Amino acid sequence: MAPVSLEKLTKVYPNGYEAVHEFDLEVADGEFMILVGPSGCGKTTAMRMVAGLEEISSGIVRINGEVVNDVSPRDRDIAMVFQNYALYPHMTVGENIGFALKMKHTPKAEVEKKVHETAAILGLTEWIDRKPGQLSGGQRQRVAMGRAIVREPKVFLMDEPLSNLDAKLRVQMRAEVARIQRRLGVATIYVTHDQVEAMTMGDRVAVMRAGVVLQCDKPQTIYDHPVNLFVAGFMGSPSMNLFEAHLGEGAMTLMLGSQKVDLPATVLSATPSLARFANKEVVVGIRPESLSIAGTKTQRGAKDHISFEGDVDLVEALGSEILVHFSTDAHRVEAEGMYSEDAEGLDAGLITQRGEGVARVPPETQVVIGERVKLEVNPTRLFFFDPTSGHSLAD
Repeated sequence: MAPVSLEKLTKVYPNGYEAVHEFDLEVADGEFMILVGPSGCGKTTAMRMVAGLEEISSGIVRINGEVVNDVSPRDRDIAMVFQNYALYPHMTVGENIGFALKMKHTPKAEVEKKVHETAAILGLTEWIDRKPGQLSGGQRQRVAMGRAIVREPKVFLMDEPLSNLDAKLRVQMRAEVARIQRRLGVATIYVTHDQVEAMTMGDRVAVMRAGVVLQCDKPQTIYDHPVNLFVAGFMGSPSMNLFEAHLGEGAMTLMLGSQKVDLPATVLSATPSLARFANKEVVVGIRPESLSIAGTKTQRGAKDHISFEGDVDLVEALGSEILVHFSTDAHRVEAEGMYSEDAEGLDAGLITQRGEGVARVPPETQVVIGERVKLEVNPTRLFFFDPTSGHSLAD
């Protein structure tokens, strides 16, 4: 077990493409670190450099304080788990788990002991004599983890290990992987593009875009205090509603399209930097769960809530909640490259689209497609961003 330190890690390919740019990250011993971001953001490349599978253009990788840039992958004492399980189909579960130990000429009795201990940790004991073709996807994934665990490595690296599983099994395996990691107490770097995995599994999350870490913190801190538009829009499902808006005189009013919304003085006192944007454009963000629908029995509103109107386009009943998709004449905003593989730079590069949004409301809420509804939100739950840089205006 050992901490991992990455200092200004950079990867530039021969064609000049910079996949990772001066990547700094500290992973404590036993910490579960998540790298999350859209496809092509450099997260897998960064992890492969840690493993020694990708040549480092510049920067330093330290494991347990030792620089390992020139150490071969097999000598770094790292175990990797991939999205494709890469199991040997002709071997049993036990033989797959113990294969690495066998190749190191570990005594047979010790191999059997460690294999059975690992199988017990992963709940694979009753399948230890079966072959991969007789197992479910989740069981095969646990065998792949077993091959990593049995080696007792200093560091675990996991590259989207759950992406091949169906939705229900992914939920089960998220909890399973997190539980096993905490039991073993090994520093782990886990790569995913799924923000739900990032929110539920990691001790800390590093949000990446275009080869750069934009924010690294505890999952809830990132969710509650995103540093810019990209992080705000990427973290959360459904994603944050982001709209173009115009602040009025003294930052006391907000124009959402043609609708004028009065802002209480508490908004400016909570976000003093808004004063610089009086009579200017801003981007306002609202989490779907912060919205309620006025006039319904399940309304969560209060006297100090602000409101605006929207037309109901779609109602998704999910059992435990309802997603109400609505439209307004305020333009929706996205950070360019939010879901793109070729995003460049850190500027917001705003794209405005038709003003579609979504509200997450209780299952008892009664709404009808085509209905015009009043949407309410506590003003303390508003997020504000600079439309030019994309940076958060929260102080």
